[in-house]
Amino acid sequence: MVFKFLVKYNRQILSGIVTIISLFLIGAFIPRKWGDYSKQACDYQICVVNTGIHSNILIPTKNNTYNWHNYLSIDKIGIDDVNDYKYLSFGWGDKDFYMTISSISDFNFYTIFKAVFLQTSSVMYVRGYQSLPKNTELKCVYTSKANYLRLNNFIEASFKLDRNNRKIRLGNGYTSTAGFYAAKDNYSILRTCNTWTGDALRKANINTPLWDSLSFAIMFHLRSGCEQR
Repeated sequence: MVFKFLVKYNRQILSGIVTIISLFLIGAFIPRKWGDYSKQACDYQICVVNTGIHSNILIPTKNNTYNWHNYLSIDKIGIDDVNDYKYLSFGWGDKDFYMTISSISDFNFYTIFKAVFLQTSSVMYVRGYQSLPKNTELKCVYTSKANYLRLNNFIEASFKLDRNNRKIRLGNGYTSTAGFYAAKDNYSILRTCNTWTGDALRKANINTPLWDSLSFAIMFHLRSGCEQR
């Protein structure tokens, strides 16, 4: 009798888990908007880099609309001798997870448990590039000046500032051209690194999935009406 109850109870739990996962996956493939892509005044490029875990937004360091030299010490991002980059990538995520886990081989149960089940401090990950990266998944779209400006303002507002209104560098990144910075807001299972990317893209009126917590879902929906220029 007890055995049958446990079997039935476990089946219900398993069925619930499968249902939740199925709903999440369905949400990953459903776009937030259907075919509403503006084809007017799309002169500004926005790219997204998929690392397999995180999705990072990659944009020019400066153009006639936004100059990151006014908001970030470009020469102090990494530990190399470069004092300028043509492109910058930005990512947001759990502080401990982002700063200690650069690949699947670095995974550990405690850090993952905190990131999944607790609200934790967040960081910004900034990396400089001299050209668009070719050794990782990269996808670019175009948008208008107003949308591009809103996206940059969103990224800039994600940094936490010190008493002198300066961004707080916390440590070196995974490469010599990258660094970690203190960020606003807490990380949780409901607000992940890829959720932040989705929020940023929506500021630029770029389509994202209904459930945007996975990097592959962000990349799958990344399109505009201006890819073919």
